[in-house]
Amino acid sequence: MPTILPVSEPDDPRIEAYRNIRERDLVGREGLFVAEGQVVLAMLIASAAYRPQSLLIAAHRLPALAELIAPLSDDVPVYAVEQRVLDAIAGFPLHRGILAIGKRIDTPDADALLARLPQEADVLLLSAIANHDNMGGIFRNAAAFGVKAVLLDADCCDPLYRKAIRVSVGAALLVPFARIAREEDPLALLDRHGFTALALSPSGATTLSHAPVARRNAVLLGAEGPGLSADLLRRATSVRITMAPGFDSLNVATTSGIVLHHLAAARA
Repeated sequence: MPTILPVSEPDDPRIEAYRNIRERDLVGREGLFVAEGQVVLAMLIASAAYRPQSLLIAAHRLPALAELIAPLSDDVPVYAVEQRVLDAIAGFPLHRGILAIGKRIDTPDADALLARLPQEADVLLLSAIANHDNMGGIFRNAAAFGVKAVLLDADCCDPLYRKAIRVSVGAALLVPFARIAREEDPLALLDRHGFTALALSPSGATTLSHAPVARRNAVLLGAEGPGLSADLLRRATSVRITMAPGFDSLNVATTSGIVLHHLAAARA
């Protein structure tokens, strides 16, 4: 059972990691991340790839959370605070009343991650996705449609930013991910593991309905605006989503949902 520790002052040194989390989310996290809300906390506690370091809970929420936090070991402190103190610690009104500090314990490189996937698998390769809302939405869709892994290039933001985790509804803690080094060739990596690369672009050479569906598919998505590099589009099968005449722009997270649903339906 976890240890419940009351905290009465915002400047208590034990909760330093939670102080002003909105600003700290961007710098100086030292390999840790902030999880917010009951759904995300449940995924953190259940995950084998992540470990909670501590919890900070509004005292009035504790009775309803007793069953959820019961599996925590006694070396994971649960700090209980009044709502006003919690808001002062976080630096903004925290209506959910639930925060946790987590640590990633499963950190495979991209090659190792792909090597451990099943023979039938869909993955995502993200290029320069720097918006946390889009990142969270993509991970949410990835979990919904059974994506086995997400690969991030060096210019992508961190899926473990608090906002990205929250938008993903905890899916960033469910779908395994790894970064590809800037000097590594992502298409050579995918080819080495037998993945067919489908690169999404409004100017794609084939429509999604006619795109090949293999046992192993890698969906390539770029940032809104610049999109994928010309090199990736040239070397992969470029795919477009048919839209109304005169309009060719979709949010990248929306695009991921459409493509992943298509692949899941084709596989089924």
